[in-house]
Amino acid sequence: MYGLCEVAVHGDGNCQFRALSDQLYRTPHEHGYIRAAAIAQLQSYPNLYREYIPEDYRQYCQRMQQFGTWGDHVTLQAVADAFGVRIAIMTSYQDSCVIEIQPQGQIQSQRVLYLSFWAEVHYNSVYPQGEAPNHSNQHVNSKVLGSKKLGRIIHAFV
Repeated sequence: MYGLCEVAVHGDGNCQFRALSDQLYRTPHEHGYIRAAAIAQLQSYPNLYREYIPEDYRQYCQRMQQFGTWGDHVTLQAVADAFGVRIAIMTSYQDSCVIEIQPQGQIQSQRVLYLSFWAEVHYNSVYPQGEAPNHSNQHVNSKVLGSKKLGRIIHAFV
């Protein structure tokens, strides 16, 4: 219908960073680098993010450095800011089926990173049909994502 396919990433608590790695580098294996870049951004510019963290900011950054700690909306914003890219997240919620995250600084690339986010528990990487990288050890799910409304929103990004 909309020609999208979802590349499933491992659900070990690093799925947000794995999906972002897949979008940036066409492999989920650079997730540690993506996490480190997000943490460096958070630590370098605490005034941009501190008000969105309900716990001690330093403890939050230390916790987020740990392998397996789930990423959140703040880490998505930090990645968008660090890499200067837009991120479009397709969710399983009808009222907000696509969430767009804009970098707070200058956009460094016209590329948009596409992720899916299901029931607030798992991120995957999303590509136009036929453009997904060939991961020999990963499952590419070619199911149709979303609805007509989602399709219109997605086509607005292109």
